[in-house]
Amino acid sequence: MTRARMPRPHEVAAARRDPRLLRALRERRQDDAWRTRGTCQSVDPETFFPAPNEPADAAVALCRTCDVQGSCLAWALEVGDCHGVWGATTPRERRAMLVAWRGEVEPDPAAVDDAGPPVRDRLLTLVPLS
Repeated sequence: MTRARMPRPHEVAAARRDPRLLRALRERRQDDAWRTRGTCQSVDPETFFPAPNEPADAAVALCRTCDVQGSCLAWALEVGDCHGVWGATTPRERRAMLVAWRGEVEPDPAAVDDAGPPVRDRLLTLVPLS
């Protein structure tokens, strides 16, 4: 098993200009039923989860023909999915896109419950002890 690495600055810079990411930013939350219309519905799911030593070219090629590619990629970036092919991107490409995505996308206000900000944000607020 390979260990995922942090993307390098030039990879993140390239991801910010990637048309697939720009499309995902435009189409995020635009289509809640994207999964039912994806090209992947008629293909064996194993195609989209190749072994680490296998190429993902077939899955990426199928994704590029899909009408819901942007919504699919937006979903994968929202949940931080690091496995398989989503929105015509490989896990390595999405790691760089994820850094760019987090800098562009505001947190979903619907995800914040009545108790206040998400736990992650509450943990960052430190109260000095007297």
